[in-house]
Amino acid sequence: MPLTAPIPNLSPLSDEQQRQLNQVLATLNTQQLAWVSGYLYGLSQAGVQPVAAGSTEAAAPGGSLTILYGSQTGNAKGVASAIKAQAEASGLPVTLISMADYKPKQLKKETHLLVVVSTYGEGEPPESAVDLFEQLKKGKIGKLDGLKFAVLGLGDSSYEFFCQTGKDFDDFLSKAGAERIYELASLDVDYQDAAKSWGEQAVKAAAATLSAGSAGASVAGAVQAAVGHSQYHKENPFPARLSVNQKITGRDSTKDIRHIEINLEESGITYQPGDALGIWFNNDADLVGEVLALTGLSGDEATPHGSLREALTRHFELTRLHGGLITGLAEIADNAALKDLAGDKAQVNALVASAQVVDVLKRFPASLSADQLIALLRPLTPRLYSIASAQSEVEEEVHLTVGVVRYPQEDGTVRSGGASSYLADRLPEDAEVRVFVEHNDNFRLPANPDTPVIMVGPGTGIAPFRAFMQEREAQGAEGKNWLFFGNPHFTQDFLYQVEWQRYVKSGLLSKISLAFSRDQANKIYVQDRLREAGLELYQWLEAGAHFYVCGDANHMAKDVQEALLDVIAEHGQKSREEAEEYLSELRRAKRYQRDVY
Repeated sequence: MPLTAPIPNLSPLSDEQQRQLNQVLATLNTQQLAWVSGYLYGLSQAGVQPVAAGSTEAAAPGGSLTILYGSQTGNAKGVASAIKAQAEASGLPVTLISMADYKPKQLKKETHLLVVVSTYGEGEPPESAVDLFEQLKKGKIGKLDGLKFAVLGLGDSSYEFFCQTGKDFDDFLSKAGAERIYELASLDVDYQDAAKSWGEQAVKAAAATLSAGSAGASVAGAVQAAVGHSQYHKENPFPARLSVNQKITGRDSTKDIRHIEINLEESGITYQPGDALGIWFNNDADLVGEVLALTGLSGDEATPHGSLREALTRHFELTRLHGGLITGLAEIADNAALKDLAGDKAQVNALVASAQVVDVLKRFPASLSADQLIALLRPLTPRLYSIASAQSEVEEEVHLTVGVVRYPQEDGTVRSGGASSYLADRLPEDAEVRVFVEHNDNFRLPANPDTPVIMVGPGTGIAPFRAFMQEREAQGAEGKNWLFFGNPHFTQDFLYQVEWQRYVKSGLLSKISLAFSRDQANKIYVQDRLREAGLELYQWLEAGAHFYVCGDANHMAKDVQEALLDVIAEHGQKSREEAEEYLSELRRAKRYQRDVY
């Protein structure tokens, strides 16, 4: 909305300067005002003079650039933030915003748009992008003639629908009449260099039509002065200490779930309930030795990351297989069976889902050079875990609920997940572990502590809700709380049982609905409990409750959403289409939030 009221004379501006400033501000939209505010603050902090009107160095901007990101694990947000810095360094008026905080109808007012979006699951948009994605898909926003755009997609080529969400956004915008000003990029897990290059070119393409000349390094310096950055992040993790590693499932449980406590003293790291903790891990020494033996290498070979053994331990993925290793090995090895397998996409996808790097090397032995082996592998990436504590309760600690991944192979060996087995089996107490916080503003408690909360968290999905309850207890929150929890057996798998019983006894936890699937002949899951409690559940939603889901994305989260739609349709007396719109409204109001993986 344009600024119409005169600016009070609280600064040493002349009347004429104030008049001119008001005239300029009245022509700007909300996003342009936000950019100007930050830009001027940055200039004041850095002692930089803006470029004078009429200078050949800068022309009046013709529109502004908006960067939208949809991020599941923080990668897309990081790339989008870097592109914003590139745009600011070029002197462009730019706004960075999460798709979760963006009103889709605003697209009709945009002039220049860059989209950075990840894909997860079976080609699905990240949680923060769902509403915008669906409105574009269904054509609800209408024509976008005059909008100039470019899309960068992030994904993992191990999955069948690689970067599908990026491709879909590119297609939706084009079909709506928007003009593509730079080519779609579909980037794999080692995206960093390609993303930087794409950002530079996309910003140049936007600048060419924005008519905003470069303000040079002075703007970049001002931005740096105005914006603070956390000392510890993905590229610079904090060397924390493991203080507790406690198994919290029973002796006879089919699951090995650990309660992990990590000491953050002297880090200054802060987090909120709903955030995730990133864990950098080392690969198992025995696994590294097995890979070296199968490829005929000693481990002493030199690499850019030190010895080959050190590189395989700290810098490359060995527990996550990807299709490129299979096809790449087929090109090197003289093995007809491997070549046949590599040519069958369905077989490759099946092997990727069920095996690790070492399993492929055992099945198809090949002598490799150190360079050949490294070329087949991907860079190691940290694993993210939902934080299971509130700092209001645990202060300079962070707690996790970690399910240790273990699965047997046909030859009787047992493979383990890289990070989960590192925390559970290989990291001694008080040993160093490299960590960082990944903030998740799309999974937050209601701002009003009187608001009711419904939490669905089977298995390790319980983690953030433990943090929620700790925070609400510290707040003295009056809002009602309802937990749905499920696992196989009551006696073996009721995670944090004593704590939940205490919350029920104190009245903080108003209701708890349990689904222990294997304790009776018919399997019962959390979605069944949702349907059983449908009337009361709908009444809570009508009373303003926020609904949260955490856990498995591929099955549980979809089943819970179907159950929720059934509840809304039945007890709200709505059609399926009306129920879907009701749920979309909840999502837009941030009353339906999911942290799924």
